[in-house]
Amino acid sequence: MKVVSAIKRVPEEIQLRLQTRFPEATFVFCHGMGEAKDSLEEADVFITYGEDLDKEKIQTAKKLKWIMVLSAGMDRMPFGEIAKRDILITNVRGIHAQPMAEYAISMLLQVSRKAKTLLEQEKNEEWNRRPVMQEISGKTMVLLGTGAIPQEVARLAKAFHMRTVGVSKSGKIRPYFDKVVPVNQLDLVLPSGDFVVAALPSTPETEGLLLEEHFNKMAAHTIFLNMGRGDLVSSEVILNAVRDGEIAHAVLDVFEEEPLPEGHPFWREENITVTPHLSGISPHYVPRGFDIFEENLAVFLSGEGELKNMIDPKRGY
Repeated sequence: MKVVSAIKRVPEEIQLRLQTRFPEATFVFCHGMGEAKDSLEEADVFITYGEDLDKEKIQTAKKLKWIMVLSAGMDRMPFGEIAKRDILITNVRGIHAQPMAEYAISMLLQVSRKAKTLLEQEKNEEWNRRPVMQEISGKTMVLLGTGAIPQEVARLAKAFHMRTVGVSKSGKIRPYFDKVVPVNQLDLVLPSGDFVVAALPSTPETEGLLLEEHFNKMAAHTIFLNMGRGDLVSSEVILNAVRDGEIAHAVLDVFEEEPLPEGHPFWREENITVTPHLSGISPHYVPRGFDIFEENLAVFLSGEGELKNMIDPKRGY
């Protein structure tokens, strides 16, 4: 069996560990898709970030049985072709939880504690104690999504004695949430949110989910943070919400168009904080991803147990 990886810079200790544990498999570690595409035709298993796959490459990989996607976002995958071939898909859902939760709390603290203003004052050598600081403790956080990432955000929020309200498709209660409601009750919980944090994947159900009417229901002091996918809400809606005072601040790590173009009004808006889609970045990302792959490969080869993080190609998640 041949396992081909298009993941750049896989640590040597991970490569050696896999080769030692699974001698029945031949591993080909490539530096990106440019190298990997020459080995695709013989690949039984392919490890990828997903965005480098297209219909033609799937057709080339005639022996392919399983795609391991070292990402949680699946919106660029050629699901139609994959479903036609009954190719298994798994991903690394859950490994982003720690870095993204830390990102969320850190950004909410920065906005509440006026980090932008203080850094500007320091740059200008200005001693000014007038910026009004806010505490995040005891506030209410509304989280769009209740999966692994929002759960970890909610867990950290509990350290600040926050009330945590989740919004999900099912409305089923999850750990670290005081309350969870279904999406059709979103309007009812938005007014209570001091912080509204979105960590939703890109699916037909979530695309364009947030509209102007939703920001109208948020409190004027609300801080909105989106670290899921940029197609959740249009740039125009966010910009108008900030400029019209419907919310106090927006922290955005994801956008409709990436990279965010030079000259985009988000860059210049005082009450919008832009970060370049890095909330999930961590030095532990690749090792954690390969831990899941290794666990799944043992199942795949033995035929015993269930693969972790299976993806339904018809739903895209």
